[in-house]
Amino acid sequence: MEGRLRVGLVIGGDADAPSLDLLAREGLERARDELGIDGHVLTSRTSSGYRRNLTTLAKQDYDVVIAVGRHRSRALAAVAARFPAARFAIVDAGQADLGGSPRNVRGLVFKEEEAGYLAGYLTGLVTRHESGSRPVIGSVGGRKVAWVDRYIAGYRAGARAANPKITTLNAYAQDFGDRARCKTIALDQIARGASVIFQVAGECGLGALAAAGEKNVRGVGVDVDQSYLGEHVLTSAVKRVDEVVFQTVQALQEGSFQGGEDVMFDVASGGVGLGEVAADVPADLVSRVNEIEDAIASGKIVSIPETVG
Repeated sequence: MEGRLRVGLVIGGDADAPSLDLLAREGLERARDELGIDGHVLTSRTSSGYRRNLTTLAKQDYDVVIAVGRHRSRALAAVAARFPAARFAIVDAGQADLGGSPRNVRGLVFKEEEAGYLAGYLTGLVTRHESGSRPVIGSVGGRKVAWVDRYIAGYRAGARAANPKITTLNAYAQDFGDRARCKTIALDQIARGASVIFQVAGECGLGALAAAGEKNVRGVGVDVDQSYLGEHVLTSAVKRVDEVVFQTVQALQEGSFQGGEDVMFDVASGGVGLGEVAADVPADLVSRVNEIEDAIASGKIVSIPETVG
């Protein structure tokens, strides 16, 4: 409609399942309801289709076109170069992923270590409550890359802050898609005493959470709320992509949107946090984690590790 901001969003074909794409769509729907913008979503079944859909929206003079996921950064960078007068944003990818810091693209990135720290702190409290004097926890990463390590480093630091006696295990599957591979790693960690398994491996990591369920230990999900997988999921370290998309549209409406830069979303901005916490976790432990979340947001807790040695 005349006078309304027009925002385009391109998502993948699985956006009815819990995913960053689904959250992005929910954020756009909220912006449509609360900010009165005109939002349009195109769904892509293939990587080539994703690029075509970005091109379609760029040709139609949308005020901003939003993509989701670092695996789509190459497609977005190519389209942004073809349409230098258009404005773009990409969720969960930054200028380093795009190459060349395109001036018409805003990167929307996350402090994964803060979400990891919260999940780890809850894990540490729960192990003190359930696992005796020498608890063991595990984590399964897809590959040793920066964003995976930020989650794991924060997780381990949070767990140790809550329970200094904790032992942490970590391994990388060298894969983000092979569920069987991650399941094997998780089973090994469980055999070595791990009572909680944190997956940071995408589709592969679902195998790690399946192993946790089969062996009656707890699991921690990643990126989106994975409590739907079962009662064994303690919580999830999540990226609040719905909030990020909403805030990005709000910045556009207020005139503060700029390309050529990354915007970091953290606990303080509402960009990362925890998903649903298992119903059997005592309320006093949840309250303690909420206090830690407030301490991170206020700057009382700083220098959370971002790397895994």
